[in-house]
Amino acid sequence: MIYLDHAATTPLPRAVAEAMYDVLVGDFANPSAQYPAGVAMKKRVEGWRAAIAAAIPCQPRQLHFTSCGTESDNWAIQAALWQNRRVGRHIITTAVEHSAILEPLKLLEQQGYEVTRLKPGRDGMVTARQVADALREDTALVTMMLVNNETGCVFPVAEVAALLRQRGSRALLHTDAVQAFLKVPCDPKALGVDMMSLSAHKIGGPKGIGALYVADTVRAIRPLLPGGGQEEGTRSGTEATAQIAGFAKAVEVRRGDAAASPARLAALKDYCRQKLLAIPGVVEVARGDAPHIIMVSLPGYPSANVITDLGAQGICISAGSACHRGRLSHVVEALGLDKRTAAGVLRISFGPENTEADVDALAAALDAHRARRFPML
Repeated sequence: MIYLDHAATTPLPRAVAEAMYDVLVGDFANPSAQYPAGVAMKKRVEGWRAAIAAAIPCQPRQLHFTSCGTESDNWAIQAALWQNRRVGRHIITTAVEHSAILEPLKLLEQQGYEVTRLKPGRDGMVTARQVADALREDTALVTMMLVNNETGCVFPVAEVAALLRQRGSRALLHTDAVQAFLKVPCDPKALGVDMMSLSAHKIGGPKGIGALYVADTVRAIRPLLPGGGQEEGTRSGTEATAQIAGFAKAVEVRRGDAAASPARLAALKDYCRQKLLAIPGVVEVARGDAPHIIMVSLPGYPSANVITDLGAQGICISAGSACHRGRLSHVVEALGLDKRTAAGVLRISFGPENTEADVDALAAALDAHRARRFPML
């Protein structure tokens, strides 16, 4: 299998699986238990937390474990609105955020909140100027992803943070960095964000574990899940120790793997761009700066047919976010593409195990699909 859909999820290295297995069958104690095995597990959890925090970097106490990026996003939204409940009920986001942001905001609109969704340009970018134009005195939250999971566009989060400071805005700034972590700089202090969402399964870690960075600017963060008071009272529920161990090990493995370096992935992306754009009819869509994602289109050739055909040959690509399951994504719709181009959109995303040979196979298969099938007008 040639796997070129790392923006959807990533393979789990053996070292990560082994780290998780050791915890599942050996050091399985509950970190809240008061006997020695529980105390030892609590220390291990804090060690894993520190290892992940160092990769951002932030203080370990500022990193709170969750079940996934979706939970982190939902928690950040609710925490920001609770802190700024007296500021107002206006929220600024983009029209191309992950559904983990857009769907909760739809529910909040039903509760009387007002949401401004900034549309990207044809290049897929949203600007700080757009945020400036939308900002109001009653804006309680600005949430903007760092890397778009379909276009690979890197959004100007640091510029937005500077804008909020210049305006003296009390709005909190959250960024979904799930697609950015270990691929573009994610230093929350340098970015100037109040909260940042992460997920393990985009970097070779297990599914079912994420994290939320919370800056000291967020006072007394309100738990999304009240209960037994784990995570220093911020997120109840027995810690998923094996997943946390896998998350930390994945960070260690990915940071130590030269094949996973942003520069190496960017070079592979450039090679892929050259190969694909040499195919008659293929056009690039929204040239993003993230090193691991490229979006192209073969106008007139439905992407679902292309993906099925290539999949039968063992080549895995997508038409966008895996969450859309074959439907035209809201990201593609927001780009304002003509109907034929939008219907033919393909996303290719790379990981450390991919090679130029994988790209060659992809290009050959895509060209063959184009040659033997008539486009749909």
